Amino acid sequence: MRAVIQRVKHCSVTIEGKVKSSIGKGMLVLLGVGEEDGEEDIAYLVKKISNLRIFDDQNGVMNISVMDDGGDILVVSQFTLMASTYKGNRPSYIKAARPEISVPLYEEFVKQLGSALGKDIPTGEFGADMKVELLNDGPVTIIMDSKQRNF
Repeated sequence: MRAVIQRVKHCSVTIEGKVKSSIGKGMLVLLGVGEEDGEEDIAYLVKKISNLRIFDDQNGVMNISVMDDGGDILVVSQFTLMASTYKGNRPSYIKAARPEISVPLYEEFVKQLGSALGKDIPTGEFGADMKVELLNDGPVTIIMDSKQRNF
């Protein structure tokens, strides 16, 4: 699994002109599911993301997690995160999991993240043409790959 985590002042997901989800201060998590991903990848990313200290403490140092800060997280599925650009100029998505695998893993990720934070996690809509709007705070953008844990 690959995740792009952005600290935001606010963000929203719009589908067919209607806002599906929105949050204020917190994180936008773009999540890509690979063909070899499973429960272990979910557990790893949920733990890392919920405890990631990217919010400022009273001294202006990034030392507070979203759990400590009380912020929200909006999760959006994004299979293009699994793109390979190794050969040629057209990205290959062969490593992205097919919907019958990725949808249940995505939904389980959202469920476990909600359990970790003790609140519902707003989302986009899997497979939809989404318009994601955000005000990146910092900017702070972190990339995680559950297959590269020593990176």
